[in-house]
Amino acid sequence: MDVLDLRKYIRDVPDFPEPGILFKDITPLLGDAKAFDYTIAKLVERYKDSDIDAIVPIESRGFLFGAPLARELGKAIVPVRKPGKLPAATHSVDYGLEYGTNTMEIHADGLRKGQKVLIVDDLLATGGTLAATARLVEMAGGVVSEIAVIIELTFLDGRKNLDGYDIYSMIQY
Repeated sequence: MDVLDLRKYIRDVPDFPEPGILFKDITPLLGDAKAFDYTIAKLVERYKDSDIDAIVPIESRGFLFGAPLARELGKAIVPVRKPGKLPAATHSVDYGLEYGTNTMEIHADGLRKGQKVLIVDDLLATGGTLAATARLVEMAGGVVSEIAVIIELTFLDGRKNLDGYDIYSMIQY
């Protein structure tokens, strides 16, 4: 497989979603079939021999990477979503973002006790969303094997909020 510099497919959008935020936009990566395929293939390569039972993608951009990865690995998907989007009983966690607060939910019966999961999202910034998701996985009885992101903003030191979890990031800024 040829090596692609995925940074070429990430666009900077200033002042989004709030003034002062430099947003890392993955839509150019999604819009290039070769770059997207390469991204999924690299994730498959990393996790094909992993002892994981399920993929836990985070709404919404995590779904874009988690679903094809789960399909390629033959693993279940247990989505983490914003409030009011899951139809059955849920666990819920509130958390802080770099520009506000939010809440995420997982189905209470989404995981069996001891199931090993891979959490997937597009970005690690301050770590709030990923830490909340890890808490949700544990509330549902699962065990976080690793957290995978496409982009990590290292200058925000989000790993400090994920102490004790293994993290894989494809691109670092």
